[in-house]
Amino acid sequence: MARRSKRTGAPGTERGRSPSGVPGASADQGRWSSRRKMEAVLRLLQGEDLDAVSRSLRVSTSRLSQWRDEFLAGGQSALLSREPDLRDARIKELCAKVGELTMENELLFDKVDRMEANLPPDLRRPRR
Repeated sequence: MARRSKRTGAPGTERGRSPSGVPGASADQGRWSSRRKMEAVLRLLQGEDLDAVSRSLRVSTSRLSQWRDEFLAGGQSALLSREPDLRDARIKELCAKVGELTMENELLFDKVDRMEANLPPDLRRPRR
């Protein structure tokens, strides 16, 4: 009696084997790690034929093309970013200080408005 695959129900296939009987080369490869995708894309970028890579990896040509496009877009965005320098850190620090001073000013203006309206002062004090 021929053994049936749990996934496809096709006779002669065992789990983890392709219909040809090669271990680890199942027709449904499942999830691809980023490393395996990168290796496939690098094969394309090194000049291998898209159809040949597609057949050898059992992945559609459209999926391989998508991985290649995403890989190249990621590389391009990495080249567009510039290295943070000391100015960036100082700008971030000064923006935080401006925000802190703005908040303190708003609290002081609110307190002055309450005092001018003869309202009781707010019992909460800003923390430093």
